Amino acid sequence: MAWYPFLYAPRTQSTMPVIGFLASPSRTFSDFVLPAFRQGLKDNGYVEGENVAIEYRWAENQIDQLPTLAADLVRRPVALIVAVGPPATLAAKAATTTIPIVFGVGDDPAKIGLVTSLARPGGNLTGINFFSSELAAKRIELLHEMVPAAARVGVLGDPTFPLTESSVRDAETAARTMGLRVKVLSASTSREINAAFANFVRERPDVLYVGPSPFFISRRVQLTQLAARDAVPAIYSVRQYTEAGGLMSYGTSQTDAFRQMGVYTGRILKGVKPADLPVIQSTKLELIINAETARMLGLTVPDKLLSLADEVIE
Repeated sequence: MAWYPFLYAPRTQSTMPVIGFLASPSRTFSDFVLPAFRQGLKDNGYVEGENVAIEYRWAENQIDQLPTLAADLVRRPVALIVAVGPPATLAAKAATTTIPIVFGVGDDPAKIGLVTSLARPGGNLTGINFFSSELAAKRIELLHEMVPAAARVGVLGDPTFPLTESSVRDAETAARTMGLRVKVLSASTSREINAAFANFVRERPDVLYVGPSPFFISRRVQLTQLAARDAVPAIYSVRQYTEAGGLMSYGTSQTDAFRQMGVYTGRILKGVKPADLPVIQSTKLELIINAETARMLGLTVPDKLLSLADEVIE
């Protein structure tokens, strides 16, 4: 029998670059961010599974797991780490000073110590500022525009999310400036969300502000259903809530932001240094209104809000 050595030759290891994707939320978060991220990669000639691989690490909202997950990616090793949210970015930064990191955060990255400056990040990090926490006052203003007769506002924050303190503080200040009474409650588990709404029912707020939080996004169906059950008009941080039946949302376009993260990732894979890429300040903000929910709550959406809305869900 003839022997053909080439049939038994060992396979050479793939030189395909590997991206580490590190995120605080659960895997369900990927449903609405990964397509946009992959599009940004594709814009730079990278397609997952063809010429680039992605290793995913989800903390499942357990922030204390992020350092271990980041260290795992560094040992892998990966060519680059994409970090979603301040806790994931800080964990990645602590794990490596050499592997490039592209972050997406909802607060000033210079203020929280991620970069030296926005124009010249320095080091091995750059990325996108989503402005999650800095839009609290505007959200309260839009909510008051929707329900001008409101006198009491409930504010729900996630105490485990680093941006909650500033977001709640800004929401409280804005509400009191408008003459609204404020009731602040916290929740970081599904059970605590139920307890918070039970408290809101007793307090009877006229409107509700739900602060930005990856955990809250993962519980968006629970939150929007409870708001509908208790007939409380609420505003949220991203469009996924309104798509799940929430009344209205105002915030950075997640699609645009994650596409930009994919673009930066592709550019760095091609050899550009993170230090040479200025931090992008997201400018694409979107107001989404769910008209069906408004009707269910007995609200007439003001013409001013209709004219400002980027999308009205019927």
